[in-house]
Amino acid sequence: MNKSASHYLEAFLFGSRWLQAPLYLGLVFAQGVYVYKFLHELFHLVSHAVSLSEVDIMLIVLGLIDVVMVANLLIMVTVGGYQTFVSRLDLDDHPDQPEWLSHVNAGVLKIKLATALIGISSIHLLKVFIEVGNKMAVATDPFTLTKLEHGVIFQVGIHLTFVASALLMAYTDKVMNSTLAMSKQLDH
Repeated sequence: MNKSASHYLEAFLFGSRWLQAPLYLGLVFAQGVYVYKFLHELFHLVSHAVSLSEVDIMLIVLGLIDVVMVANLLIMVTVGGYQTFVSRLDLDDHPDQPEWLSHVNAGVLKIKLATALIGISSIHLLKVFIEVGNKMAVATDPFTLTKLEHGVIFQVGIHLTFVASALLMAYTDKVMNSTLAMSKQLDH
């Protein structure tokens, strides 16, 4: 392949990153759905506060926190992913620029996403514990109790998988950064 054709191919391949822009725009619309869901649940909480039990209020509030954490995850993926994989955002003088955005890269983004998933999983697991606790308090059938216990064990397993994955990603990122730092020292 001649140098001119190679240049055009490389420019085309590099330009193909813009195919991801509509994906990030779609995540913005998904964020809008979460705002609607949040407001709907908040209205339900406020309008039924007098008739709801303490456990019901706690479950709704945990649901609201869950929605907020997923929305935060969407922002990290949308803004961080766009900055990392599509185009740099020109926000240097913007007073609201998030601190984490100035040093985001694929490794940092993966760790932040893993941490956010653990937080979301923790909230979900807490909701499951509360719901199962309520069901176990009224359940008399041993089959129902066994089913609930298996469900909780399954949820805990998923959560622990998220935690282990995040720890492995953080360790891998640390090893990679150490290796890069050592290779830079050897180059000098």
